[in-house]
Amino acid sequence: MGLLDGDIALVTGAASGIGRGIARALAAEGARLVLSDVAAQPGQALARELDAVFVPADLALPSGALALFEAAQQACGPLSVFVHSAAPKRLESQTVSAVTEAEWDAMITVGLRSGFLLGRAAGTQMKARGIKGRMLYITSLHASTPRNLPHYSATKAGQTMVVKELARAFAADGIRVNAIAPGAIPGGGFDAGIAKFDAMIPLGRTGTPEDIADMAVALLCDRFSRYVTGTTVAVDGGISLYNWIPFAA
Repeated sequence: MGLLDGDIALVTGAASGIGRGIARALAAEGARLVLSDVAAQPGQALARELDAVFVPADLALPSGALALFEAAQQACGPLSVFVHSAAPKRLESQTVSAVTEAEWDAMITVGLRSGFLLGRAAGTQMKARGIKGRMLYITSLHASTPRNLPHYSATKAGQTMVVKELARAFAADGIRVNAIAPGAIPGGGFDAGIAKFDAMIPLGRTGTPEDIADMAVALLCDRFSRYVTGTTVAVDGGISLYNWIPFAA
């Protein structure tokens, strides 16, 4: 018996990185998956690997979130699990002085606007059907520590409060909402594989998508977190014990 047997889960940003790692972990625990990403080819390949449904979606479009939610329902039925991992790629050049309005808008729309609309729709559906569902958002340590990527940090700070608002709104219905703040994971908006990161992380290495995925399973299953909602768990090897920003440039 898997920890998520019988669950139907929607995972955004599933084609690569942390989203892909979470999708694989949820499938291994018995969940039926609807995967979504703007990158269709790798998303479809993962769906074939996991015997899942893939729904292409551009969450930077104003209509993208609710269109995805409707498509996910039609494909697999009512959701019991929602994971929001989607985010536009961020570059170190997108500083306060250089980030464009288009880059700002895309980051906010994908991470914050679409994240809220999807979470509200999922929670409303779960409540109406009596489903004690669970939601998970992938935020960042930079929700509380600026990184000179203003659109990214602002989005993640907003997501942190969306998690709290959704958790408060739906707790009485048995619906739990939490977040994970990953540490230095290769494949993000910086070169996380270089030796200086390993040297400064208390546990001695950068993280992997699997490190995040294991915590995702724990937060999404009632066996390990049935009394946890509205919180953010740092999965970072201890890096948040220090201010790592000067080393990330």
